[in-house]
This record gives sequence, structure tokens and C-alpha cells, in this order.
Amino acid sequence: MNQKEKHIAIQATIFSLLTNTALALVKGVTGILGHSYALVADAIESCTDIFSSLLVLIGLKFAHKPADEDHPFGHGRAETLVTFVVVMLLIISATVIAYTSILNIMSPQRMPESYTLWVLGAIIIWKELSYRYVIRQSTKSGSPAVHADAWHHRSDAITSASAFVGISLALLLGPGFEALDDWAALIAALVIYFNAYLIFRPLLGELMEEQIYDDQVQKIRKLSMDIPGVKGTEKCFVRKAGMAYNVELHVLVDANLTVAQGHDIAHDLKDYLMGRLTDLGHILIHIEPC
Repeated sequence: MNQKEKHIAIQATIFSLLTNTALALVKGVTGILGHSYALVADAIESCTDIFSSLLVLIGLKFAHKPADEDHPFGHGRAETLVTFVVVMLLIISATVIAYTSILNIMSPQRMPESYTLWVLGAIIIWKELSYRYVIRQSTKSGSPAVHADAWHHRSDAITSASAFVGISLALLLGPGFEALDDWAALIAALVIYFNAYLIFRPLLGELMEEQIYDDQVQKIRKLSMDIPGVKGTEKCFVRKAGMAYNVELHVLVDANLTVAQGHDIAHDLKDYLMGRLTDLGHILIHIEPC
């Protein structure tokens, strides 16, 4: 990963951190004063988002430390571990929201104030715009942690939309339907669980080193044929560590070449791949006789 991609990832994470801090305060104060637990639940999620963004920021800085004697493949796995923690925070916040919602449904609640709808409307628009900005930045940087952070914005927009519907129905139907606000919070918790799974599944594949990067493999095979002396490619294994792809490639060359000539071809190919594919990390090239 180059410095530009790293800067994009960190910039997006700082944006998320500032946004979540401001919205947590707005949601919490409005939810308490406006008697809306759905909005308070939304504030709880935003508080976990603040902590998540801090973890992502720390993970990004640590993950891009250069390789050293103890970590010859770099520190990219730190970002994967941080993203797992982010997923766990999502699950914990959803559980807290679901549990409290059920308690509130079973006990009488006050009717939410109508002005909470105006606050929620503005939050929904802002969080959806935030999601679109951060998801674009995650695509540019290739960071799974920033991608997870983007989904925090989308889940936040969904929980806010759910709260908006619940409060609207409660106000429209009147006394006796106050619990609709809490049902909205419970539905929001289920949405958060689902989003946590969507983030977790590709991370599990990364940790288990699944061979799921077919597009990257095809690019590597195609570029390899540009190097003089390369007759073809055999095995090509790609594993992801944070934002970087580590590659093991078996290359076919003329069997009559000297060891030194084969060595030069391997170095030329490695330099070429690193220059053309900036998201590659460690590359191991094995020479096979053709």
C-alpha cells in the first residue's frame, strides 16, 4: 500500500470519528429530552462507533509499519484483528439495544416528542451521505477496516430510519402505541446484527487464507507474460493481510537457462509486479523449468 492510499484511509477514519462524536451527543440529548428510546439506542450505537473509529485509526497506523526481523511479512494482520474487534462492538451494541428494547416494550413508556422526527430526518440524510463518502474511500484504499467503518454509517442510517418510522407511527396512532418506538429500536438491533455478519464473513476468509482473489490472480498471470524469458505461469496463490496482497507465484522459464539468468528473470518480474500493482506486499517467485 502506498502513502496516498494510507492517507485516504486515515482521512476517512478521522471523518468517521468526528461525525460519530457529534451525532452521539445530538442523538443522546434529543432522545433523553424527547422520551425516545429508539433515538437513545441510536446514540448508543454511535458511541460504539466512536470507539470503533479510534481502533481503526490505531490499526491503520500499526498495520503499515514496515516489515522487520520479527515480522518479515509486515504488520497487515493488525488491521484484520482490529476489524474483528469492530464487529464484536457492533454485536455488543446490538445486544444492549435489543435487551433494553424488550424491557421497555414490557413496561409503560411516555410518548416521544414530535421534534425528534426533525432531528432523525437530518441524521438519516447525513449518515447516508457519510456512508457513501467512506465507502468510496475504502474502495480507493482497499482497507477492510475502513470498509467496516463505512458500514457503521449505513447501519446507523438504517437504525435512524427505523426510529423515524417507529416514532411517526406512535405519534400518528396516539396513546397506547408508545411501544412502537421501542419496537423500532428492536428492529434496528436486528439490522445491526446482519451488518456485523456482512463484515465478518470476508474477514473470516482472509484470516483462513481462502483463495478468493481470482481477479488479482488473473492480473498477476497476465502481467507476468510481459517479462522477457517468462514462458508461462503455474501455481499462483494470493493471501490478503490488511490492505496488502501477499503472492506466491510459480513461473515457467527455459530449462536451459543458467541459475543466474533464472534469478534475474524472477527479480525483473517481482519489480514489474510491484510497480504495476501497488497493493501487493510480499512476493515470492519460484522458477520452474519449461
